[in-house]
Amino acid sequence: MTLWPRSLAARTAVVLLFTLAAIQVAGLTIDALDRQDLQRLGQIRDVSVQLATLYRAIVQAPRSARDKTLAAIALPPGMHAAIRNQTPFDAGGRLPLAPEPLERAIRVAMYLVRMPPWQRPHQIIMRGGLASERLLVAMRLPGQDGWLTVSTRLARPQPWHSPSFLAAFALMTVAAALLTIWAVRRLIRPVRTLAAAAERLGRDVNAPPLSEDGPTEVATAAAAFNTMAARIRRFVEDRTFLLTAMGHDLRTPITRLKLRAEFIEDEEQRQKFMADLDEIEAMVAATLDFGRAATASEPAAPVDLAMLCQTVLDEAADVRPEAASSLAYAGPAHYTARARIGALKRALGNLVNNAIAYGGGARLTLVPPERGGKAEVARIEIEDDGPGIPPADLERVFQPFQRLEASRNRETGGTGLGLSIARDILRAHGGDVTLSNRAGGGARAIVTLPV
Repeated sequence: MTLWPRSLAARTAVVLLFTLAAIQVAGLTIDALDRQDLQRLGQIRDVSVQLATLYRAIVQAPRSARDKTLAAIALPPGMHAAIRNQTPFDAGGRLPLAPEPLERAIRVAMYLVRMPPWQRPHQIIMRGGLASERLLVAMRLPGQDGWLTVSTRLARPQPWHSPSFLAAFALMTVAAALLTIWAVRRLIRPVRTLAAAAERLGRDVNAPPLSEDGPTEVATAAAAFNTMAARIRRFVEDRTFLLTAMGHDLRTPITRLKLRAEFIEDEEQRQKFMADLDEIEAMVAATLDFGRAATASEPAAPVDLAMLCQTVLDEAADVRPEAASSLAYAGPAHYTARARIGALKRALGNLVNNAIAYGGGARLTLVPPERGGKAEVARIEIEDDGPGIPPADLERVFQPFQRLEASRNRETGGTGLGLSIARDILRAHGGDVTLSNRAGGGARAIVTLPV
């Protein structure tokens, strides 16, 4: 089992969604990195201003009141300050030197704060930084009055903890998914239309052509499909016209031969001659019937399939009274579906006649579509008690002029066009017919018909 979808639309949507998700992640990452730089700059600015303000407050206070002044100042959370007489740490301390941007920012803040030049710190020592999350600053007070030491915590930037980050990502993802699905459906629609047109052409060679509008590629594909359909239609029409023309033109010489055969004095030879002519005439009639089935343009209309099946059996019983007791119908009393009644009657009649001729009878069963099923398809089963069909010939018998000489009685057989005509008619309806052998003996024809 693979997770890769089978349809082109699903594959395109998955690729686009993953691509857009990757682009969103990259864009949000760049935004987070920029936000991290802004947070660092803001933190450096705040610390620099706090240090400069604190230093100015201490240096401008009287020397005797500096400790009290420092104690009275409300320092930010995480910041501690003290006045020491000695250097609080030397260059060999555990913390590394402060980074140059941080040191430069603090020195600039000292110069921006308004105070006399002689009050500015003569020496500034800085250790730590953003990487160590701690900053130690020692500023030498003027007049060798000691050091103002400040220790403060520096929080790491947290660009991913933005309250709008997840909401923005979710909103962008949903919007991208909706736009992707909409775009994919729009792009794949011509492919689905082309597939549907090919399916219609397979059922009906006279199906209407595709519309040749839209983008250049779609219009070109539609034009090529219409050209192909026209060539197939012309080929079928030429073949059908050839068959029907030959069948029609052969009727006249067959009739003349029958008239002349009446003058043959030898009765045995005359009967053989007439039998051959009857066989040729039957083949010509079947050929004309095959041509009419291929070119029929009967409109579809509501048809009671149950009544149609019973009518086919009744007509078969009228033609062959000896098989009337072997004909039976099972199924609902009424079931309506849309079909071309004349063509469908001819197809069912061919199948029933085939079962009577080779199996001695026909049992016809109508099975309506199951409720809740995925496809609305009715099934008609026609069973006989004959010798059955060799498995290798179950499909070959649908080819025109094919007969099973080994297992069927040739004297009762037709021209080999009945099953071909039945399959062509049913496939033109969007259905099909298949043959199989019954477990208890005999053959079964299964007709499927979309309703």
